[in-house]
Amino acid sequence: CRFSQMLHPIFEEASNVIKEEYPDKNQVVFARVDCDQHSDIAQRYRISKYPTLKLFRNGMMMKREYRGQRSVTAIADYIRQQKSNPIREVQDLEEINSLDRSRRNIVGYFEQKDSDNYRTFERVANILHDDCVFLSAFGAVSKAERFSGDNVIYKPPGENAPDMVYLGSLTNFDLIYAWTQDKCVPLVREITFENGEELTEEGLPFLILFHMKDDLGSLEKFQQEVARQLISEKGTINFLHADCDKFRHPLLHIQKTPADCPVIAIDSFKHMYVFPDFSDLSVPGKLKQFVLDLHSGKLHREFHHGPDPTDVAPGQPIQDLASSPPESSFQKLAPSEHRYTLLREKDEL
Repeated sequence: CRFSQMLHPIFEEASNVIKEEYPDKNQVVFARVDCDQHSDIAQRYRISKYPTLKLFRNGMMMKREYRGQRSVTAIADYIRQQKSNPIREVQDLEEINSLDRSRRNIVGYFEQKDSDNYRTFERVANILHDDCVFLSAFGAVSKAERFSGDNVIYKPPGENAPDMVYLGSLTNFDLIYAWTQDKCVPLVREITFENGEELTEEGLPFLILFHMKDDLGSLEKFQQEVARQLISEKGTINFLHADCDKFRHPLLHIQKTPADCPVIAIDSFKHMYVFPDFSDLSVPGKLKQFVLDLHSGKLHREFHHGPDPTDVAPGQPIQDLASSPPESSFQKLAPSEHRYTLLREKDEL
């Protein structure tokens, strides 16, 4: 891979720069993998383009890969940024009252910084600092909030949104990480041109609400129904919403325009399927069945052969559509064995 060969000396020089700043080998480790020789590693971490730069913290791969400039300075600056403290220390509890409530805030109140509770909180913040704002208070400053010991609170977006208190063990990393991730990463995320590739790399099909930017009512309704009907499907499909104006091209794939919004569709990275009628969104089980029909293959099958026999009224003929569903909008971004070729061409340009 020509681009891997070009990056190799830059990557090595960046590692030497960082080694001088962080001589302790436990601070930062640079590593490289030959994916021809170690295809099992490439497969495990869904590496499908070359070269790819991934960041690991505490043995856990971060979902955002490095996408900055491929220069010694840029890579070294990225590492320095990752080494900065992701937690802002609060000097007065009045600071909590002036938080930006459009963001997701996690606040930890601890008796002392040198404690197992805080070290676990720090590990979580290092991983999720791109998704939440992390703050901490210690000793006398935090005393008023520690009436039953060290405490971690989630302050969701919205001026009047009630706080949520973490009730598990503060030294159990898995528990507090799962709780914090649930609060910091919304169930329904916005897809943009900036994060589209990152979302496809998660390898899950998309259930997307296309809505006008100012149509918050449709978005709220979609969020409510996803939470009500599809919480059990979390981990099998990504729930997303997109601006109709910005994503006109995907809408064209399903013969829609912004004038048709709101529109719900599934992108399987192979084909796109349209939810028949947005007004049916709140019909119990309707949205869930749409997703289940994707998993069972029914959506694809019906595009080719019409409704399944069990869905046709007695005496009604089964229509053979002999057609294919619209092509995926995100197919070129989705992980595949040929994806690195597409990105090589992009890099060359």
